[in-house]
Amino acid sequence: MSRIEDYALLGDLHTAALVARDGSIDWLCLPHFDSPSCFASLLGTPDNGRWLLAPAGGGECTSRRYLPDTLVLETLWETETGTVRILDFMPPREDVIDVVRIVEGVSGKVSMRGELALRFDYGHVIPWVRRHKGVLHAVAGPDSAYLSTTAPLEGKHFRTVSEFEVSEGERIPFVLTWMPSHVPYKPQTDAEVSLEKTTDFWTKWSQRCCIDGPYEDAVRGSLVALKAMIYEPTGAIVAAPTTSLPEWVGGPRNWDYRFCWLRDASLTLESLLEAGYTEEAKAWRDWLLRAVAGDPADLQIMYSITGKRRLPEFELEWLPGYESSRPVRDGNAAADQLQLDVWGEVIDGLALTRANLGKHTDAAWDVQVALMKHLEKIWRHKDNGLWEMRGPKRHFVYSKVMAWVAADRMVKAIDEFGFDGPRERWAALRDEIHADVLKHGVHPDHGYFVQAYGWDELDASLLLIPRVGFLPYSDPRVIATIEAVQRELHADGFVMRYRPEASNDGLPGGEGVFIACSFWLVTALAGIGRLDEARDLFERLLTLRNDVGLLSEEWDPHAERQLGNMPQAFSHLGLVGAALALREAERAAEPDDAAEA
Repeated sequence: MSRIEDYALLGDLHTAALVARDGSIDWLCLPHFDSPSCFASLLGTPDNGRWLLAPAGGGECTSRRYLPDTLVLETLWETETGTVRILDFMPPREDVIDVVRIVEGVSGKVSMRGELALRFDYGHVIPWVRRHKGVLHAVAGPDSAYLSTTAPLEGKHFRTVSEFEVSEGERIPFVLTWMPSHVPYKPQTDAEVSLEKTTDFWTKWSQRCCIDGPYEDAVRGSLVALKAMIYEPTGAIVAAPTTSLPEWVGGPRNWDYRFCWLRDASLTLESLLEAGYTEEAKAWRDWLLRAVAGDPADLQIMYSITGKRRLPEFELEWLPGYESSRPVRDGNAAADQLQLDVWGEVIDGLALTRANLGKHTDAAWDVQVALMKHLEKIWRHKDNGLWEMRGPKRHFVYSKVMAWVAADRMVKAIDEFGFDGPRERWAALRDEIHADVLKHGVHPDHGYFVQAYGWDELDASLLLIPRVGFLPYSDPRVIATIEAVQRELHADGFVMRYRPEASNDGLPGGEGVFIACSFWLVTALAGIGRLDEARDLFERLLTLRNDVGLLSEEWDPHAERQLGNMPQAFSHLGLVGAALALREAERAAEPDDAAEA
């Protein structure tokens, strides 16, 4: 089985595929991110569905990369008889859903083998396959797929096999098209025209990025990955396009991340706006307003890509799991948890877009007022916390800090834009929450913030306290917290989000270090002026990316491998945020004459 870091991402702004270094597409959900998969080898075996296209001799590729500023994957194999290149991509969706693979002979002559095993409903359903006007047609229930190619095709053992040779200068296209089974087949896609359109789309999108600096390439790569995780029809962004990749190999911490977390709102909006992607920021804001509409008491921590609320969690028992990591889950029961930080993150995100997009009077204010009035009633409650712990509820410090953020942003909106609201009441609440956190959330002996009231444990989310403005970076309690996290939550120099064995999070087993938390430490170190340490950690984190620049959720410092769902939006948001923080801190540290120049 391929390692998690062996996978590259393809996407059409509606769904995404993962392709391994051996040329096998092992994961693809159709027609949307949260639909059942037609390739599920990622969570099982080739019998659960995949599409292999590689030299007949097998093995991993010699090298691969994305064509500059695109999501077009170029994979190169150098064999004893010649060199072959494969271009893999999914055209931004228009009328049909395509996965396109172009085999190109670079030198000599190479024997190739393709093997297509479509398995709908998460590897559970084998389709009926037949020929249709010279095109392979597979159908099962609501799903229908067509494979078009100039290469020979043959059915073997419930798979479609293609064995052929490619010579220097030859280009052989494969186009896999999905559509609902009741819809008639449309003329096939021209692979070469589609390649040109796809390359042009991504190149033009990337050129809109306005972030510069020494880490520009890493930032642009992360932004392309984030764009690929946006569901274009609604503007929602999934946390990851996969489910159930383990946070520790063999363990049960395997979650479905193909949904939209509200806590990503302010981080996503900040990154998109800073990079110049105002259209995407507006679309995300509009999705946010639609998703949270209704009774504020019913606010959830996550929603589907369309804003659907019910995300029931159940296990796909027929899948053995990635490297036997079970269970494999569809849906996420954490949607029903109480996480108080979400109110603050939503209000903060809406405030951010208002300040940057010039929306001084908009419908968002009515939503914010309703959310704030409900938060006034519940901010003293215990909750499950940022990390969705399935143990007992507590008074998590980060949750209380984000309640303060909500009150703070409401007061500032009234002051800056003249909105109507009970300013004095919210200002008093802001002061009350601030005092409550400082009284109960700081360790009485060591002077750093703790994970929860009356608790000695640390939590990496505390690194965000100065970022949201609760206290300045210069405050001794902030500095003590940064140093304590760096000292107590480290693993090979990286940062755990908390210590699972000491935090009673309701789950067995351990996990890797949370990549986003290490990027938060970069930002925090830069904030307190320890630029050399911040830069060194950031550059170490860049080495955790795979060969095409992607990051999963976690890192195993012992086995030196990626863990968790892949790619992970939170990790790439952390990278962008840390790069921006470094750039800002370095510019602030420049002598006045250098800054003016």
